[in-house]
Amino acid sequence: MPILTLSPDHELYYELIAGDPARPVLVFLHEGLGSCAMWRDFPARLCQATGCRGLLYDRLGYGLSSPLTAPRQLHYLHDYALRELPAVLERLIPQQEHIVIGHSDGGSIALIHASQQPAYLRAIIIEAAHVFVEAVTLAGIRTANAAFDAGKLRALAKYHGDKTQTIFKAWSETWLSHGFQFWNIEYLLASITCPALVMQGSADQYGSAAQVDAIVATALHAVPAMIEQCGHTPHQEQPQAVLELMRVFLEGRIAAIR
Repeated sequence: MPILTLSPDHELYYELIAGDPARPVLVFLHEGLGSCAMWRDFPARLCQATGCRGLLYDRLGYGLSSPLTAPRQLHYLHDYALRELPAVLERLIPQQEHIVIGHSDGGSIALIHASQQPAYLRAIIIEAAHVFVEAVTLAGIRTANAAFDAGKLRALAKYHGDKTQTIFKAWSETWLSHGFQFWNIEYLLASITCPALVMQGSADQYGSAAQVDAIVATALHAVPAMIEQCGHTPHQEQPQAVLELMRVFLEGRIAAIR
């Protein structure tokens, strides 16, 4: 099992997908309750469609990686974006051009990462990212929290094992805390200069089109893509449509690099 050791209590499970070394690496960042396994076969299909290599990993606290060692703080997404992600890139794909693809929490992490204008970042693709907290977001999390407490989300244990309770409550309790209601990263969007494809399902139960509108209005080269008849997980609910949208976007970015 491939493990990247960042410190004694910070070991990350990762997967690499083969592809053309002349093309950028696609770096996949999972959702707030996700893992490598929960992407299913989508990363492999996208890499095959584009010829790109791929990198995906379980963030600290998730999947096959080390458990959380401290309570989450308000800026936990910044910690993943500004500390963990750069360390992963430096160790696994040093000085290599890459494109980050993030879903939900992973999308917000991608935005924070891109705002730092990393030297080798060429573009980002985000699905269902948040840049501020909405009432619909909190309502969706309360519903998920009630379902978890009622034992209806037992399938998560397949992916997170004995970390399931800890990681679920870290997610739900952080977002439902009083302080997090005021969390907002719109201020950093103007610093994102790379191309961005901003995707969201039209029936997303955790966010409205206002999230997409805010990103596209401020980030310099962001284009929107609303997916009809789709909820919070476009790459699973509308895989063919999402695969094609990403493929076309990526081919344009790869052509521009050459």
